[in-house]
Amino acid sequence: MKKKTLRNLHRDLGYFYIGLIVSFAISGLMMNHRDSWHPEKYTTETKTIDVQLPEESALNEEFAKDLGKKLGIEDKFRRQRIKKGIFTISFERHDVEIDMKTGKGEIVAYNKTPIISQAMSLHKNTSDFWIYYSDIFALSLITIALTGTIMIKGGKFSWKNRGWKLAVAGVIFPLLFLFLFG
Repeated sequence: MKKKTLRNLHRDLGYFYIGLIVSFAISGLMMNHRDSWHPEKYTTETKTIDVQLPEESALNEEFAKDLGKKLGIEDKFRRQRIKKGIFTISFERHDVEIDMKTGKGEIVAYNKTPIISQAMSLHKNTSDFWIYYSDIFALSLITIALTGTIMIKGGKFSWKNRGWKLAVAGVIFPLLFLFLFG
């Protein structure tokens, strides 16, 4: 391909995907910190509860669904778990946490944060259309990255003199991170 054609492809793909690149970057930042800050949702109500729990072996999905109904939660059940002595039930718009020793806990009702929750769902979406669109996006990012290597003509900042070194460093850094912390 001619250099001018590659430059045009680089420019046009960059323009076409700029909105998706920015929204993925922003929602990716939010996803990275979702355990300390919950950008996807905001609390609308918190209610203290006191529940008599059965033996741990009886704390299953069926029990969790029934307890949700008894607590007045008319919401889609997502999952239940026991972690560090806390029985947690997650619904679409409610979370229930109960201390297994005392039976004391709370129900937290929340709504999804407009725009932010939709942007973050881009990272979790598994519909066939979105998977194929994401594959095309990934291939386009590869194209943008590779065609970017020819943008600077000659000189000390060219791919040949400097760019390849930065690219190698850019590959080594995440690999080191994976080997050291993964």
